[in-house]
Amino acid sequence: MEVMRAAAEREAAGLEVLHMEVGQPSSGAPKGVVEAATRALAGSDPLGYTTALGIPPLRSAIARWYQDRYKVSVPEQRVCVTTGSSGAFQLGFLAAFDPGDRVAMASPSYPAYRHTLTAIGVEPVELPTGPEHRFQPTVELLEKLDRPVQGLIVASPANPTGTMLSRDELTALSRWCDANGVRLVSDEIYHGLTYGTEAVTAAEISDRALIVNSFSKYFSMTGWRLGWMVVPDDLIRSVECLAQNLFISAPTISQIAAVAAFDCVEELEGHIARYARNRELLLRELPKAGFGRMAPADGAFYIYADVSDMTDDSEELAKRILAETGIACTPGIDFDPARGRRFLRFSFAGSEETIAEAARRLIAWREGK
Repeated sequence: MEVMRAAAEREAAGLEVLHMEVGQPSSGAPKGVVEAATRALAGSDPLGYTTALGIPPLRSAIARWYQDRYKVSVPEQRVCVTTGSSGAFQLGFLAAFDPGDRVAMASPSYPAYRHTLTAIGVEPVELPTGPEHRFQPTVELLEKLDRPVQGLIVASPANPTGTMLSRDELTALSRWCDANGVRLVSDEIYHGLTYGTEAVTAAEISDRALIVNSFSKYFSMTGWRLGWMVVPDDLIRSVECLAQNLFISAPTISQIAAVAAFDCVEELEGHIARYARNRELLLRELPKAGFGRMAPADGAFYIYADVSDMTDDSEELAKRILAETGIACTPGIDFDPARGRRFLRFSFAGSEETIAEAARRLIAWREGK
C-alpha cells in the first residue's frame, strides 16, 4: 500500500509509473460478464439481497467448474459465494478456528493471512521457507514445531513466489493434517494461472479441507468483489450464519454476472498466454538487471527476487527504483517480516508493452550504477 501511494503521488505530479506492484490483472472482466451485468441492470429485478450462501445458478456453475476442470464432484450445497476471497478468509477462519488457536503457514506468504488471523485472536505460526523448500510448507517443517497447531494454510500457486505443490506434496500435507487434527485451508485463487503444470485442488484429496477461490485473478473480475469457498460439511452452518451477520450476501450484480464467466474461457486463456509471454521475458531479462536469483514462477503472475547482493533494505530499494526508473514494485517485507528485506516482488500482470519497457529500464538503471 505504501508503494501504491508513492506511485499515485508520482502520477499526480505528472510523472509516468510502470505498475509492477499490484497483484491484479490489467484486463477487465470478460465480455460475457459485462453483457450479463448490463442485462441485469436493464431488467426489472431490483437487485436486492441474495441468500447468504449465494444464488443457486452461481453455486451450481461453480460446482460444475470443479467437475469440468478437475474431474471432481463438489456438491453445490458445499459451495459458498463470498465477498471476494477476503470475505472467504474471514468467514472460513472464524468458522474453523477459536481464539487462542495456532495456524501455520509458509513464510513468505500473503500478509492478509497473518493480519486476519491476528484480528480474531488466532496466532499465526510462520514456517520459514526458502529455495530448498521451494518456498512451500513441508511435513518436516510442521513436525519441527515446538507446539501443536490447529490449522495449516497452503497456497498453490503461492503469492508472492508463484511456487506450486505437487499432488504428492499436497496429499502428504493433507494426510498429516488429518492425522493430527489440523484443519487444512487451501488458497486456490491463482488456479488457472499456471505455466506448464496444472494446479491440484484440495477438493481432489480431502473432504475436510476448506478451499478458497476467487473471481479476481483468472476471471479478471477484481473490482467485482466476488469469491467462493468449498466448505466441509461440519462448517457449512457456521459459515452460513456468519455470512448472514457479517455480509448478508455477496454483491448481487456480481453474482448474476459471474455465472457467465465460466463460458468465457477462450477469452480468459488469452490473458494467460499474455502472462506467459511476460513471464518468459522477465525470466530472461531480469538477470541482466542483477535480479538473477528468483523463486520458481510456476504460477500466479509474480517474480520473487532475492536482492540481498544489492541491499539489506528492499523497502528502500523499491523507493529508489520508483524514483529513478518510474517502476513500482513491492518489497518483500510485506510477505516475510523476518527476511523480506532481502526480496522484491515484481508483478507481470500488466500489458506486454509495460513489462518490456520495465525490463529495459531496469537493465539501463543497473548498467548506470
